Amino acid sequence: MALVDSFGRIHEDLRVSVTDRCNLRCAYCMPEEPVWFSRGEILSYEEIHRLVRICADGGVRKVRITGGEPLLRRDLPRLIAMLAAIPEIDDLSLTTNGLLLGEKARDLAQAGLRRVNVSLDTIVPERFRQMTRRPLLQKVLDGLAGATAAGLAPIKVNTVVVRGLNEDEIETFVSRAREEGWEIRFIEFMPLENGETWNRDRVVSGEEIRRRIHDVWPLEREPSGERRAPARRYRFRDSKGSVGFINSVSEPFCSSCSRLRITADGRLRVCLYDSDEIDLRTALRSGATDGELESAIRTALDAKDRGGALKILERQEALPLSRTMHQIGG
Repeated sequence: MALVDSFGRIHEDLRVSVTDRCNLRCAYCMPEEPVWFSRGEILSYEEIHRLVRICADGGVRKVRITGGEPLLRRDLPRLIAMLAAIPEIDDLSLTTNGLLLGEKARDLAQAGLRRVNVSLDTIVPERFRQMTRRPLLQKVLDGLAGATAAGLAPIKVNTVVVRGLNEDEIETFVSRAREEGWEIRFIEFMPLENGETWNRDRVVSGEEIRRRIHDVWPLEREPSGERRAPARRYRFRDSKGSVGFINSVSEPFCSSCSRLRITADGRLRVCLYDSDEIDLRTALRSGATDGELESAIRTALDAKDRGGALKILERQEALPLSRTMHQIGG
């Protein structure tokens, strides 16, 4: 039976974080000196596989591996192979910062990974160092090349645009993406941390970005876009690729949300902005049956609200979060 909440939203998309650790220090995602989960707090691959299988029995068809930086988790291809073997899962992807992708892309692809999303907010080396606190832009670009060589496709590049920081790179990003064959996805600056750096004035709307791109490379709406997908997809009229806009602040997609999240320490979040988590790890390690775990997931879904992003739009201010993004998962 499908995983449906009280608003009738069907949940087919599961994000699974495998670690809270990261080799970058992006300010909007984590503090400069984070406190990591202990090894014993992190779900094992067998525990992750069991939860994904239970969710797949309830209709989940898309699984995305996230972090932190998931490629820091040892022997990740083993988990990929385990999840790829679940018959109901027809879309297995990974979100990464790309630093380790060049050396690991081929093993991931051979294990059953289909595609990657690479988070990259600037292609200016000095700006990359300032934003991530690490001088490693070239390693990310090498990782993108490695993913292409390994046959992971489509390669999506996720770019968070922040006014006064990197909005001057929009056209440069598009030009580079068209050359490399990436699908770039521009993401509105979301309030995902507790450092009080977010305010509405720093948000560059997806519509503003779309108009700027359209003035240079005419766009038309992609007719085959997924109804529940968060990105509004457009294709270039000259047939050289496509671009997506995730307008989660100016145009929340809560009404069609199909996503669940399992954190690296085994908590279920039914909404990115909802800090009321269900502790699945304790249940797993206390001998809960599959039926009991499924029941816990469905109980959490029954309590899912209409959507935190709608509240942000109405209030024009951030909601307090109990965790920063690296602890939640992308």
